[in-house]
Amino acid sequence: MFEIFDLHPWLLPVVIFFGRICDVTLGTLRIIFVSKGEKYKAPIVGFFEVFIWVVIISQIFSHANSLIAYLAYAGGYAAGNFVGILVENKIAFGFHLFRIYTKKDGSELTRLLNQKGFGSTFIRGEGAVSEVDIVETVISRKNDPAVIAVINSFDPDAFYLVEDIRSKQKGIFAMNRAGGAPRPGK
Repeated sequence: MFEIFDLHPWLLPVVIFFGRICDVTLGTLRIIFVSKGEKYKAPIVGFFEVFIWVVIISQIFSHANSLIAYLAYAGGYAAGNFVGILVENKIAFGFHLFRIYTKKDGSELTRLLNQKGFGSTFIRGEGAVSEVDIVETVISRKNDPAVIAVINSFDPDAFYLVEDIRSKQKGIFAMNRAGGAPRPGK
């Protein structure tokens, strides 16, 4: 089936390397989909991940005496981890909870976030040194830069945490990356 590798032996390590990048990248995405409860996306991605892996591993076993094929397999795995992380950051699938601690007026930060379409909640708290205002907002990961910009322009000394969340229900969520008009959550 893969006689081309007998005619062009230099092609085997290239195919192994890039095939491994593809299957490891898909594996990274599958793990993300599983962790987010995406029960329909994870199996589809998993199917293609394993299909590519089986084709690549069969070529490794067919050419068991090729050190270059082994190195291409290991190099593709390493590069696939890197590419998988890049792809995951680019698609920014899922939601984050921003918890912002500020010594400034938290109700003003809440108002600014709401103007940008990010629903937020304001709470008063007691910090280690003084009272603090706590503002929480749940956003699509794609909106992280916009929320960070609002926080930094409001209070460059604000302390904030970002937590990955699996699911959300109800609330106010921005329509797009730029904030846009808020819409009620489902």
